[in-house]
Order: sequence, then structure tokens, then C-alpha cells
Amino acid sequence: MIEAIITALIYIVLLAVAVYLIFWVLEAIAGVSVPAKVQQLIWIVVALIAILLLVRILLPRLAVTALPVFV
Repeated sequence: MIEAIITALIYIVLLAVAVYLIFWVLEAIAGVSVPAKVQQLIWIVVALIAILLLVRILLPRLAVTALPVFV
């Protein structure tokens, strides 16, 4: 489980670096200014993807130990 969490955190960091590099290339090299609200919206989407990734890793393991299924 620890390996899966570490791998997910590495993916999240890589996703954040990729988004930051896209913003940097657009502003510094291409000269296109992305509005602040659009940047905030994109970062919110990245945060939601990160939360979804961590929940998908943690919930199955928590559900098995915390919530037993009665058949």
C-alpha cells in the first residue's frame, strides 16, 4: 500500500510540474498570457484529479477494514 501511495504522489508531482511548465511556456516563450481565473480553474481541476487518484488508492483498503460487508 505504501508503494502505491508513493507512486501516486510521484504522479501527482509530475502532473503539477507538467501544468506549471505549460503555463511557463505559454507566458515566457509563446507570449500568450493566460488569465488568472483560467489558471485557478486549471489548478482546481489538477487538485481534483489528485484527490480522485488518492481516494481510489485508499478507499478500497479502508472499506475492507472499516466497513465489513454482511451478506
